Amino acid sequence: MSVASPLNPPLLLRQALEARWPLEAAASSMASAAGCILRAGDGRPVLVLPGFAAGDASTMALRWALRSRGYWVHAWRLGRNIGPTSRAVAGMRRRLDELQSTHDQHVTLIGWSLGGIYARMLAREYPDLVRQVITLGSPYRMMADDRSVVSPLWDRVQHLHDANVRIGEISEGARPPLTVPATSIYSRYDGVVRWQLCIDQTGPDAGNPRAENIEVFSLHVGLGFSPAVIFAVLDRLAQPEDDWQPFRPPPMLRPWYPRAGSWTVDHGRVV
Repeated sequence: MSVASPLNPPLLLRQALEARWPLEAAASSMASAAGCILRAGDGRPVLVLPGFAAGDASTMALRWALRSRGYWVHAWRLGRNIGPTSRAVAGMRRRLDELQSTHDQHVTLIGWSLGGIYARMLAREYPDLVRQVITLGSPYRMMADDRSVVSPLWDRVQHLHDANVRIGEISEGARPPLTVPATSIYSRYDGVVRWQLCIDQTGPDAGNPRAENIEVFSLHVGLGFSPAVIFAVLDRLAQPEDDWQPFRPPPMLRPWYPRAGSWTVDHGRVV
């Protein structure tokens, strides 16, 4: 399937379905039960970054689920995410450095939507501080001419953003590959951003051999509550740092995970 740029927001029907996110929130407890088949966490530090126009309250359920399995999970503590302001960028960099120093371990970065774009930025800037990156519906391939449901709000606050953080100005293919494991979780039912903008290049020709895409059945605003997302995140956190393996759901959970797409070498198609 060819992907032409610019991309418009998802169809109105998918946008309307986003109102069903409380159903996914109600089902989030299923992930805790499924997560019991994974080994308990080892206390490693995790930093969770919220999406655009959201704050730490939006990631509370996800953080609780991870903390209950034995991980030391941290909020970003920078208020509402209105984009890469100088305060937010400096605060994230400082928070990452503080957590790595406090725990004396590499930090896992989990970012929801815009938070995932930040996570990938931080992993490129500070690869020696980061253990892995997990993004949830993060349109890190989005360019200035692509549009999402929240683009009008983004346009209104863009004058507040740090000009040195060039989101949408440099294509993902032109950026250096990440050097840490990178998991992109996305849904074709996303009603906020086009799912094609949220997936990585994978396979033998990928710049990062430890990059992977995981597709789930979820709404964009439900990604932080989805049982399939939470189980996949727990599975990724449970991996030994020196023995990365691609995600393989257990047989009983395979219906939760359709076959994932991948961005091809020419950065112009998804398969």
